[in-house]
Amino acid sequence: MELPPWNFRGSKIVSIKKFMKNGKMVICFDVDDTLIVPSVATGLDMDTPNYETIAVYKWFQKQGAYMIVWSGGGMDWARTWADKLGLKPDEIRVKEKSEDIDICFDDCIVDLAKVNIRVQRFKNSVSRKDWNENKNETQ
Repeated sequence: MELPPWNFRGSKIVSIKKFMKNGKMVICFDVDDTLIVPSVATGLDMDTPNYETIAVYKWFQKQGAYMIVWSGGGMDWARTWADKLGLKPDEIRVKEKSEDIDICFDDCIVDLAKVNIRVQRFKNSVSRKDWNENKNETQ
């Protein structure tokens, strides 16, 4: 597995082999504010793909990692967005801590995997409360 095309400033480089299970890393991506940017943050009338995070997802997938898409909004929400974004994950899950996940990408500070990477939110000052309560009705 070659090294990823990004730079973690100030981070220690760790051997990726340390995290492999049966020759595959288990990588998980959250949907809201990670794979998609909610309409409330963009001012548009629909949620939009977060292309930078999707590029990271596709890099791990190309390396042969076992890919999971999950959401606190449930499996249907995660499946809907995985399909819309054409991600083809190996598994869809409800977002929860799991010992079998090597790396998880999320917009919140979480402890859900062995390594948790926080993705920067767009317009973090904008409240997502109403959007979160009504998101399943709009998509």
